[in-house]
Amino acid sequence: MIADALAGGFTEAPVQSARAFREVLEAMARPGTIHRVTGARPPLPVSVAAGVTLLTLCDGTTPLHLAGEADTPAVRDWIAFHIGAPLVAADDADFALGLWADLQPVSRFRIGQPDYPDRSATLIVEVDRLANHGPALTGPGIETATWLSLPETRTFRANRALFPLGFDTIFTCGDRLAALPRSTRVEAI
Repeated sequence: MIADALAGGFTEAPVQSARAFREVLEAMARPGTIHRVTGARPPLPVSVAAGVTLLTLCDGTTPLHLAGEADTPAVRDWIAFHIGAPLVAADDADFALGLWADLQPVSRFRIGQPDYPDRSATLIVEVDRLANHGPALTGPGIETATWLSLPETRTFRANRALFPLGFDTIFTCGDRLAALPRSTRVEAI
């Protein structure tokens, strides 16, 4: 384990994790809203928001898949020290982290079962841009409509068609995050 893996976690874990959990929960409850989070300094290429999300939602019992550029020795060591999450193949993951292109095909990830739709994966997608521009989003938690920059629309529309099954998505960029639960309808563009 490299010395850098010891740094970059929450310094006041109870307070910081509670604040971060509230922001992630708000993002999931209000799809398309963008939230700022702080407290983590994961190794590159992982963003602050992705690091905070991992520290908040994962632990030693949470199977995690690292895809593409996110799968580095430094990131693996940081996760081992701060989270302890077992690193697994895509089809065994509760959470997956990576660029959208690196997470393809998303059909590898669990979408739940009819009697247990909660047994699905949450994808933490690192993006270059996170803005309230792009396809319209409607559904639970959205008063009329909102907009969010998405890497594509086809896959998210197909995911919504599986509801109540499907994967949930958290987009991260720098210190900001937004969520797209499987219940959200995405307008085709």
